[in-house]
Amino acid sequence: MSNDTEQMTPEEKLKLITRNLHEVLGEEELKKLLAERDVSLYWGTATTGKPHVGYFVAMAKIADFLRAGCHVKVLLADIHAFLDNLKSPIELVRLRTQYYEHLIKCMLRSVGVPLEKLEFVVGSSYELTPEFTMDVYKLASCVSEHDAKKAGAEVVKQSDSPPLSGLLYPGMQALDEHYLGVDAQFGGVDQRKIFTFAEKYLPILGYKKRIHMMNPMVPGLQGAKMSSSDPDSKIDMLDSKKSVKSKINKAFCEEGNIETNGVLMFVKYVLFPISSLRDTKPEFVVERPEKFGGNTVYGDYESLERDFAAKEVHPGDLKNSVSAAINNLLEPIREHFEQPEMQKLLAEAYPAPKAASKPVKQKKKHNKRPEGLVAPDTPAAAAATNGVDSLSTEVKSAEEKLASTTI
Repeated sequence: MSNDTEQMTPEEKLKLITRNLHEVLGEEELKKLLAERDVSLYWGTATTGKPHVGYFVAMAKIADFLRAGCHVKVLLADIHAFLDNLKSPIELVRLRTQYYEHLIKCMLRSVGVPLEKLEFVVGSSYELTPEFTMDVYKLASCVSEHDAKKAGAEVVKQSDSPPLSGLLYPGMQALDEHYLGVDAQFGGVDQRKIFTFAEKYLPILGYKKRIHMMNPMVPGLQGAKMSSSDPDSKIDMLDSKKSVKSKINKAFCEEGNIETNGVLMFVKYVLFPISSLRDTKPEFVVERPEKFGGNTVYGDYESLERDFAAKEVHPGDLKNSVSAAINNLLEPIREHFEQPEMQKLLAEAYPAPKAASKPVKQKKKHNKRPEGLVAPDTPAAAAATNGVDSLSTEVKSAEEKLASTTI
């Protein structure tokens, strides 16, 4: 890879860096830097829920950056994970950070990315320093509540009564660019408001404005955004082969629909780019029985999209082919996490939810005695009976005296 990088022109590097991106803020600055030297950038992820196969979209792009000679840092944003409405309880953040690092390294190995080209940084290693903390206070003194809330609208979990931590989140992410010492930040297009927030406020603190590169948001299996919190929208990295096939079979993949098709988008943003890493020419094979025309090999995404739009590729054949490709990607990851120490880490980082304790059911008493009524054969009943007998005797005596009285 290093020899290939050395032979690339700045124009070729730019083309590879920007391939499949949704948008670049500061592209002219990127061109200027590439004419002088290689670019440094970072990609961050908050260590919250279990990563899903949608993370391969970012991994494929990171592979492009490395091929273009970029210096890439992966930020494991543990403090951000805690701040985002307690998506990760503080006692689990450290364990989940370890899990993310193991998993991301495994993903990159599975697509042939050399790890020596990467640097992993844990957010708390510098975000708890006095210097960083003071800069957070400085931002807090010049950022309005409106701007902070707007910046995190598509990233920070929203609620009717949001905690103050959600307002700190965008400013801390902006400061990460300076403290990581990079030229650019890479993320999904859902980060755009935080990126423009950083471009506005970092210069106020005397720090330079960075370049921002954005991936498109790939639809989930049901057509909406792929999310760790929605099990029906995503495939977990450790899902079994059977589970992967079952989820893909249930995915929304309407015949001829190339707009909201998560299955087709996965081919575009993951399988084709990864294929180009492994082979000289990228390819994707749509597998089907001979009686239906046999396998078709596509050398570029555009041809596949055109045939799918023309209904020459059936959704069932596309799903079967994507299932097989995803299982090939996940196999080395599954094997790595079968190790006892990895199983232990997984169980500790994501403990099974405790079953809710069922309320103790009170036994119903049939023919329940009305309240205040004394049961027979008890001292209280005996006392009550004695009182009644004594009263009867007094009444009887009074009646006899009255009867013997002559008027």
